[in-house]
Amino acid sequence: MTASNTRDRILDALQDILISHGYSAVTLEAVARQASVSKGGLLYHFPSKVAMLTGLIDRLTEMAEDEFREAEEGDEGVVRVFLRTSLPQSTEERELYWAVIAALRSHDDLPEEAVRKVRGTFTRWGEMLREAVPDPVLAEVILRAGDGLYMAAIAGMPEPSADMNQQMIDRLVEMADEARAKAGR
Repeated sequence: MTASNTRDRILDALQDILISHGYSAVTLEAVARQASVSKGGLLYHFPSKVAMLTGLIDRLTEMAEDEFREAEEGDEGVVRVFLRTSLPQSTEERELYWAVIAALRSHDDLPEEAVRKVRGTFTRWGEMLREAVPDPVLAEVILRAGDGLYMAAIAGMPEPSADMNQQMIDRLVEMADEARAKAGR
């Protein structure tokens, strides 16, 4: 078994425990047991609970980087990719992000680098939207709409139907396209 496979299994186990039982249930022993690795094997990759959470944040940051590339290089455009990815694609994804946010809020000794990465993801979307949408008010409305969709979804609040979500996304994309055309972009 390769080191990266073991590392991924450990992060998968951490993710499962966070989703199922919350941050307070995360212990080195519980994660090692869930990942089917020895405690020494876990410690080789992650010397502490904080290091494991930081590793999970690194993984989520890498996923966000993939979304940024898709938004910049793909055919959908920044606005549509941002709004589409603001809606968790599964219950597991929704619960994972909720658990990570709860862990961030309740754990003061996380390295500043981990907190900076989480903030950086949100900041980067705002920067990309401001570049893509020439109307700064509309760019901010789109940013806040996506953040609202995201927070409502991960908090388990009542959500609009899938059709209504799609209509909102389409309307905001249309408005951004109109603003770009008006600005000659």
